[in-house]
Amino acid sequence: MYALITTIFWGIWGAFIEIPEKAGFPATLGYVVWSLTMIPCALFALYKLKWKVEKDLRSIFLGSMVGLLGAGGQLILFQALRMGPAYIVFPIISLFPMVTIFLSLIFLKERAGKRQWAGIVLALAAIFLLSYQPPSANDARGFTWLFLAIAVFIMWGIQAYVMKFANNTMKAESIFFYMAASAILLSPFAVFMTDFTHAINWSFRGPWLAAIVQSLNAIGALTLVYAVRYGKAIIVVPMTGLSPVITVILSLIIYSVIPGAVLTSGLMVATIAIVLLSE
Repeated sequence: MYALITTIFWGIWGAFIEIPEKAGFPATLGYVVWSLTMIPCALFALYKLKWKVEKDLRSIFLGSMVGLLGAGGQLILFQALRMGPAYIVFPIISLFPMVTIFLSLIFLKERAGKRQWAGIVLALAAIFLLSYQPPSANDARGFTWLFLAIAVFIMWGIQAYVMKFANNTMKAESIFFYMAASAILLSPFAVFMTDFTHAINWSFRGPWLAAIVQSLNAIGALTLVYAVRYGKAIIVVPMTGLSPVITVILSLIIYSVIPGAVLTSGLMVATIAIVLLSE
């Protein structure tokens, strides 16, 4: 249930996040808004904990590591997209569940049946296809962007593994609290990365609309922690990675965007993967 909520919320978030960005509100400031929308979710988590967050060094380290790997990867992604082509960067990063699966199999001894393994493999293929971006005029400059993309790929893969590892010894609500704190802590870096030489839309279609859309992202992050707590990381992570299915379908309905052959193939493969993983 939690994995499904995350997938749906992130899928809706993906369909609408471009609206404030195209209206003139930079993605870097969108990150700042997202970090602030994590606060209400963190307060909910604290309420569930009866305001008694775990404060031992191990819990602080693990919770902060989950947050810094996720939020830090997002900031690095901004730079990777500035320097390199999105049609290569996104497919590379989209396969980060492979890292989570490898680490979970080796260190957490997680296992899956043949049907679920088929779903995992198809999910990875679908995530790759759904992350496809058509080539644009954005020519790559050097190879720094490639190393940045690989860094995000590794960071997000490790983040999901650490999230599952931490859930074995601490409460999910404490993990999310430290995730939110880490996201806010990195906000000044996002502000520093913002190009203020260009006009920024401060109207409703800017930060306020971004706050509404980013709230979906924040709630999805909270339910992801619960999904990883109760489910196997090797299944939950690939499943939530299929959120672009929702994004593509909504884009088709709202923006009349006709998916190409690659995206259509991704949707078909993802549908089969979801059926297999949900068994």
